[in-house]
Amino acid sequence: MNKEYIYKCLLNIVGEENIKLDEPMKKHISFRVGGPADILVKPTTEQQLSDIIKLIKKENVPYLIIGNGSNLLIKDGGIRGVVIEISNNFNHFEIEGNKVKIQSGALLSVVGKAVLKEELKGFEFAAGIPGTLGGALAMNAGAYGGEMKDIVKSVKLMDTDGNIFEFTNEEMEFGYRRSILSKTDYIVLSAEVELEKGNHEEIKATMMDFTQRRVTKQPLSLPSAGSTFKRPEGHFAGKLIEDSGLRGLTLRGAQVSEKHCGFVVNLGNAKAKDLLELMYVVKSTVNAKFGIMLEEEVKILGED
Repeated sequence: MNKEYIYKCLLNIVGEENIKLDEPMKKHISFRVGGPADILVKPTTEQQLSDIIKLIKKENVPYLIIGNGSNLLIKDGGIRGVVIEISNNFNHFEIEGNKVKIQSGALLSVVGKAVLKEELKGFEFAAGIPGTLGGALAMNAGAYGGEMKDIVKSVKLMDTDGNIFEFTNEEMEFGYRRSILSKTDYIVLSAEVELEKGNHEEIKATMMDFTQRRVTKQPLSLPSAGSTFKRPEGHFAGKLIEDSGLRGLTLRGAQVSEKHCGFVVNLGNAKAKDLLELMYVVKSTVNAKFGIMLEEEVKILGED
């Protein structure tokens, strides 16, 4: 890749304020680790995004789409090619009756506050998830008995030719922590979710209950990517890790959270390699003790 040439081409599309060279990815993911991206670009319109996709496809440049980076672990060598960030530049949403149209970069927490004001229920589980709509759809994010598949009516997508089309809930192929986006190159532009009219105080009480559970049980004060491992069938990852005697296990700046064993956290000075090494120790130990191989829920990307 001719970095300078690609940079100039992208600069013409998005303007100087929305593009960076050799940008440290630790600034863009909640784990606060990760080496530099060759180029990071933030489109502000669907047309800009389409132009970017067409350019990098024509030039055969590798690329990565991210939201607010709340479920990613970027390795210390960083990302080659172009990182396209769709976050606060794509965060508009509008409420019409019991339906909400949401752009992919909107934070679920912000949408949650808005639907509460409109006395709409069904979004409570999502309101505390620290991510954007796009990321939540990609992995069918869920909590406290709810998942994105329960509320999504349709999703607007872009393919790698810049074409835009719409998928129904069924066509999204939602499963446990996956969707059709897990195995394709489609980019989420927006979605429509369908909620129900409810009682303001009841909705608020449920949201506050979920928030209190998070604050009490999860290590929210330390950088992490949320639940590190998927829940194995018939078990809870955190319980398996705790029963393996790994609570508080520390490797340089990485730690199995003292507060919740399902979280690997950055104590402040961790490198990606420390987190990855600790995750390997956790998986190996749990497998040796219980014969269960944990699978990462966090997405691991980049070069060593």
